[in-house]
Amino acid sequence: MTEPLQPPPKKNPLKRTRVPVSPPGTRSRAATGLSVMAAEGRFALQHCADCGRIQYPPRDLCRACLSEALEWRDTDPMGQLVAETAIRATPDTHFRDRLPIRIGTVLLDAGPSLICRLHGDVSGDDRVRVVNRIDAAGQAILLALPLKEVPHMQDDPALRTLSCDPRHRRVLITDARAPEAPALARALLKAGASRVFLGLPEAWKPFPARSELEDIGNCSIMPLDVTDFGSVRELAAEIGGKTDILINNARFIRPGGALARSDTIFARQELDTGCLGLMRLAQTFGRAMAARGEDGVNNAAAWMNILPIGALVPQPGHGMSSATGAAALAISHGMRADMRGSGVRVMNLYTGPMDDEWHQELPPPKVTPSALARAIVSALIAGQEEATAGEIARDLHARWRDDPALAIREALAK
Repeated sequence: MTEPLQPPPKKNPLKRTRVPVSPPGTRSRAATGLSVMAAEGRFALQHCADCGRIQYPPRDLCRACLSEALEWRDTDPMGQLVAETAIRATPDTHFRDRLPIRIGTVLLDAGPSLICRLHGDVSGDDRVRVVNRIDAAGQAILLALPLKEVPHMQDDPALRTLSCDPRHRRVLITDARAPEAPALARALLKAGASRVFLGLPEAWKPFPARSELEDIGNCSIMPLDVTDFGSVRELAAEIGGKTDILINNARFIRPGGALARSDTIFARQELDTGCLGLMRLAQTFGRAMAARGEDGVNNAAAWMNILPIGALVPQPGHGMSSATGAAALAISHGMRADMRGSGVRVMNLYTGPMDDEWHQELPPPKVTPSALARAIVSALIAGQEEATAGEIARDLHARWRDDPALAIREALAK
């Protein structure tokens, strides 16, 4: 039975922080497809379009009919553990500090046999559920979980390593003025976060939610203006070494595209907040977090960027917001490459139209603050690098994944 995770003791400043070491990351092109599915939190395997045979491990040709028509499809994750063993010695520097490592063979109900990591509550000939997760090298890891929820399930060391669970971690939300800030702070604390920091731009200007945030326990409101490098650097110097999860929700939104505006004033503000603001955060907090990817129970674990779905599929009514989101997405991909191997996962959560004053002209469904908070916490617990919030974002993301050019043309035709 998994032992409950205990709050970490205060860190001894005389002890060296363990240096993050990346696990082996080389995969074939076919096997990288499994990592793409893991990034979205999907358990999907290759299915042959000609004979229907399910493939594992991933390959270029069907093992039954040699067809090249292999499609990634969501697959039944249920199966039976038929064998297990433990690795107790390895020359690999990443896994050497994590021994012993339990692995097993799972026979899926869908047919194939898989080699998986094993959750601590899985043993014998148990029925199991297989999940597909991302490791520190950005590659897929299959993990066999108990079929039913067990006490303290998320505290299992193997599962916690492959997730970004907020439990016992300190979280920075970059914009306390955002409509979702109170709901998000409460959701994170309910999920077990030890403290939530909230960055407040223009601290001199009052805002209605301040008293609500101050009434939430274990929350600290701190000055942070992502458009001012000095402000970002000051806060990073104060809490950069304490931040385990950073959620960048800072944004400046105004409806309209290039032809709807007579100048570039708002465009500059949107880019300065949503794009250059992300760069300022990366140049300060990013470095501090990357150095703490192996820092015990409350190690730096995740950097999440909240982006509009227009970053993938442009929305004509919010053309500049879509452009800013696309630029931020490109920076996020660069950060993911830079921080790969550090143990800090760079995540993108795409949201549909928010239920706020800047999307009032758009019809429902819209994303409420509480719905966005639930999506963020769920993505962190699942360790997803790519996630969505709201029905519109979910639909457009699925269309973009199937055919990006078609999804964009459909959006522009509306």
